[in-house]
Amino acid sequence: MGGAKILDGISLSVLNNETLGIIGPNGAGKTSLFNLLSAIRKPTRGQIFIGEHDVTDMAPHERANAGIARTFQTSSVFVNLTCLENVRIAAQASNGQSMNLTKNAYKFTEVVAQAHDCLEKVGLASYAMQRAGALSHGDKRRLEIAIVLASNSQIVLLDEPMAGMSVENVPELVEIIRSLATVHKKTVLIVEHHMEVILGLADRIAVLNYGELLVCDTPQNVINNPIVQSAYIGEAL
Repeated sequence: MGGAKILDGISLSVLNNETLGIIGPNGAGKTSLFNLLSAIRKPTRGQIFIGEHDVTDMAPHERANAGIARTFQTSSVFVNLTCLENVRIAAQASNGQSMNLTKNAYKFTEVVAQAHDCLEKVGLASYAMQRAGALSHGDKRRLEIAIVLASNSQIVLLDEPMAGMSVENVPELVEIIRSLATVHKKTVLIVEHHMEVILGLADRIAVLNYGELLVCDTPQNVINNPIVQSAYIGEAL
């Protein structure tokens, strides 16, 4: 960007149903990596694969159709729609259905049922008809995950899901995120500054610093790595 390298020579692979934590100091390139994976930006070199399929040149909507869903640091729900409508739209899109509700009433009924099910899985069943903008910050985060579930995407990118969360709401959201891999068999990549969250969720942790990959290893090996300690916080984690 502007002639500066934001990410340089990063090579990562993620296994099916794995949760990969991505950490690093501010400006390390974590969100930029997600921008590449979700096709918001295109790499100047290198390739991105889903399985054996090269998706490097795909547009954002094509990348989404290929099975990648993403949440952002700030809430991105449709605040003037109900929770049910937010999730239903994702379900319709994932099923290739038109937004024309009169075309196939039976399929629409199925999609609504799917949306209700996704809301129930994140604990928002009783909020189905509530306007999304009226939700608390924590409940908006849960709604975003319900939308991810409705999209039927195999790969989920979570960009600082705990940002702005009150301490008492963090454990419940952690368990919902954990269920993405353990129950729903998703592959999860999570950027998060709360180390205790990453250590509790991740199978492996990738550490970025100044746009480069320092290490990708098990949580225990990462926190004991002196290079990581120096680059990330300057002392033992």
